[in-house]
Amino acid sequence: MEWSLERVREMVAGGMQSMRDCESSAFGTAMCLLLLFVWYCYRVGREHSSSPLRGGYSAEPSRVGGGGGALISTERDGKAKGRPVSGVEEPNGFAYCQSAESFRCTNTGDGLNQKLYHSLQDYAKRYTWSGMGRVHKGVRDQGRYLTSRPTIQRPEVFFLPDLPSAPFFSRDAQKHDVELLERSFPALLAEFESIYHAPPSRAGSSLPLGWKSNSTPHGQWWTFYLLNQGTPLALNARRCPRAWRVLSQLRTFIANNVFGNACFSVLTPGALITEHYGPTNVRLRCHLGLRVPSSCELVVGGEPQCWSEGSCLLFDDSFLHRAFHEGGPEDGPRVVFMVDLWHPNVAAAERQALDYIFTPGR
Repeated sequence: MEWSLERVREMVAGGMQSMRDCESSAFGTAMCLLLLFVWYCYRVGREHSSSPLRGGYSAEPSRVGGGGGALISTERDGKAKGRPVSGVEEPNGFAYCQSAESFRCTNTGDGLNQKLYHSLQDYAKRYTWSGMGRVHKGVRDQGRYLTSRPTIQRPEVFFLPDLPSAPFFSRDAQKHDVELLERSFPALLAEFESIYHAPPSRAGSSLPLGWKSNSTPHGQWWTFYLLNQGTPLALNARRCPRAWRVLSQLRTFIANNVFGNACFSVLTPGALITEHYGPTNVRLRCHLGLRVPSSCELVVGGEPQCWSEGSCLLFDDSFLHRAFHEGGPEDGPRVVFMVDLWHPNVAAAERQALDYIFTPGR
């Protein structure tokens, strides 16, 4: 056969015409299926290499706040996970996690990611996938979110995408619960005074019943939990019936998962809680001022705020934050009643799913 440019053109034109004439033929169908198969393999391979549920979790260490006490930290929730216990602070002011009992001190690598994903699948089978778009996205891409967030906001355990972010929130964000807490100020203050006795000044002395000491580089920080990581402390709750009643009346209190806490928190003069991140952005931390000397401050995302007696401060503790009391012994302690409330933009269906996924002990 003699080959020429003209001959090649005729063959190409004939082939193209044949393909047009045979679009519905078996050959055309096979070609379409082959292209679809190649596209599917490409997508699966891409997701396999990037998904945190399949080994794509970054091993980049996160730097977080100082070590905690025997229970979950209430103002300093951010803690490094999977790190050795150490009380030595890093040059940038962060320290390793010291509380093995804290949920955010566990390793959040592939094992936890897979566990959360399986919990979400189990929830969807029992209930529904409806409204689970953001939760599914957050669980699926958790590793990427936790390591790629800006340093000003980097939750340590779980990031729910597409939530409005700000260091501080207006009291209107959870108006009902804020007003209820502020109306309860006299009762909560009286109950605090009934359980609080001046802690011992000498080192090694035991704290009063129900109180826990948290590690700080300066000063002292004590907490009295009613709910710790979603688990009620029955003995403490019995001693504070009015505070427990207030918690039961709150509409947005996180009472059923590990992100929920409620406690009385005391900072002595000279105390410093170093910079740290909280575990998640799905909650707002609420501080009701009970006793507030003038030399105390809370800094969230670089924005300073002062507590006020009888008033609530709402803030997103997934932002970098710290607290301090620079007063003298004559000023007395700074005392707040702290509760964790749902972020106002987390929908009811999402709250139910997160309660299921992060049930204590799951």
